[in-house]
Amino acid sequence: MSRFTVTVFCGSSPGFDPVYVEAARAVGTAIGRSGMALVYGGGHVGLMGTVADAALAAGAEVTGIIPRALQAREAVNEDLTELILVDTMHERKMLMADRADAFLALPGGPGTLEELTEQWTWAQLGIHDKPVGLLNVDGYFDPLLSFVANMRDRGFTHPRYTDMLVVATEATEALARLRDYVPPARTEASPGAEMTGAMALPVRP
Repeated sequence: MSRFTVTVFCGSSPGFDPVYVEAARAVGTAIGRSGMALVYGGGHVGLMGTVADAALAAGAEVTGIIPRALQAREAVNEDLTELILVDTMHERKMLMADRADAFLALPGGPGTLEELTEQWTWAQLGIHDKPVGLLNVDGYFDPLLSFVANMRDRGFTHPRYTDMLVVATEATEALARLRDYVPPARTEASPGAEMTGAMALPVRP
């Protein structure tokens, strides 16, 4: 029986506050202790390196996927269960998505944000039914969550899709909720068509 596999998106930087490194270590440890497997970006720097090292130390199978162009720049972890070298970022993201049973974003920069929102968008469109979550360490994602609520409140996404996002502040809680996730019921309409037909918003002066 294959292990439940979590693809983790996170920064190649550790951030300024040690709380981010502590959270990444907690996630990696919880993945290993829960009998899960980890897929991540393959680097040995920043939060990426921390989560992978912690997962390996806790007995997890860890797969890193990295473009050859980044292999030297991100100091590839040589102790991984499996290291996959690819040619492009698009290929990297597709493999990370294919191998995942769930996605979890930790604090990170623009790349983390892009990976998180892409998988959330694919879930909305029904390209996959996998859970997408974020670990809101020390309020890091509060501005993003406020923006997501603003999208909903202004009629640009349905509440069922904003409710898709699994938001947690503690590693074991995040992993348990990802494992227990049940996708929402779908309509035949696309998310945009559904919003157009279902919501008539007042005209702003």
